[in-house]
Amino acid sequence: MITPRLLAWTGEALVETETEPTHQGVQVADSWLVANGGVRALQLHHDRFLAGLASETRIDPAPAERFWNAAVAELPRTGDWFPRVDALRTGDETTLALRIRPAPPLGASVRVASLDAGDPRTVASVKGPDIERLGALKSEAARDDVDEPVIVSATGHVVDGATSALLWWRGDRLFAPSASLRRVDSVTAKSIRLLASATATESGEEFATAAQLAGCEVWVVNALHGIRVVTSWRNGPRLTRNPRRAALWQRRLDALVRPLP
Repeated sequence: MITPRLLAWTGEALVETETEPTHQGVQVADSWLVANGGVRALQLHHDRFLAGLASETRIDPAPAERFWNAAVAELPRTGDWFPRVDALRTGDETTLALRIRPAPPLGASVRVASLDAGDPRTVASVKGPDIERLGALKSEAARDDVDEPVIVSATGHVVDGATSALLWWRGDRLFAPSASLRRVDSVTAKSIRLLASATATESGEEFATAAQLAGCEVWVVNALHGIRVVTSWRNGPRLTRNPRRAALWQRRLDALVRPLP
């Protein structure tokens, strides 16, 4: 069994540690799949993480860049991994850390359910501050055979998944939730929408309740799995599925994989 590794940033180098740094919460986080040294859209993950650091911490761009470069250099070039970079609140300071974790099994389908208790996020547009809370909700949902809880707005519109983004198809047109519904800027959803533009696929944004997605094909997308097709929505709409379409777009996503620098 491969043991995950935790490395803390000293300001000059990453140093392996066996103990979790004492901290008061995650300020910023980012993660992505590394498969035999290949990764999708690493620059977009870089940009999102550094933007989060700029908004949530007092770390300057230059040291943030040095940490990122050291983290990428530390990643294994063989095997399947799901690393995560963290900015951890340690008193009045921030500790940067890298977690090198084996990738869990990948899936092509997913079961979802809308969260009944409303939007649990405290910082909707940054990945990190709510990562532990959302992870706990996902673990709780798994006990009811739900893979991904779906966040809905106060007006009932579908916003996001707990650890993923949502996209859906109305016929041959691809949709995302309205940009006015605040959420983490999903690298995978952005990549798919860029692919839609490159392939002249009609796409757009809309407000949609779960009920208004009846008859649509719904995708749950993230950096780990890529595209997963929703097979059931507990107490929600009846959906359609087009396995050929999902497989085609997954191949298009996979074509974006590039070697780690």
